[in-house]
Amino acid sequence: MHALSIPTWIIHISSVIEWIAAIWLIWTYGELTNNRSWWALSFAMLPALISAMCACTWHYFDNAESLEWMVTLQATMTLVGNFTLWAAAVLIWRSTKSDKNATKPKPIKSES
Repeated sequence: MHALSIPTWIIHISSVIEWIAAIWLIWTYGELTNNRSWWALSFAMLPALISAMCACTWHYFDNAESLEWMVTLQATMTLVGNFTLWAAAVLIWRSTKSDKNATKPKPIKSES
């Protein structure tokens, strides 16, 4: 555990806790609004959480060479997470476009 200072550990651990809380809050928002695209966002956040946990685990074991594969896993999960977050953002954007179209008043036809 000598790889990082105490303040850096605090930032790492609090970031992981904050990310878990954000996933839960977004999931809850999806339930309250009954909009499944927000649930997709909470799932899309999981690869980034795995990435953060890989970093913390590797640092916890003093950046051991035997765990070097975790660096590759972290990088891969970051890449996957960026794409899943992008896809979830597109889903949310599309769901707001369809909601706006559904709430538009229909034009009234004149009887002339």
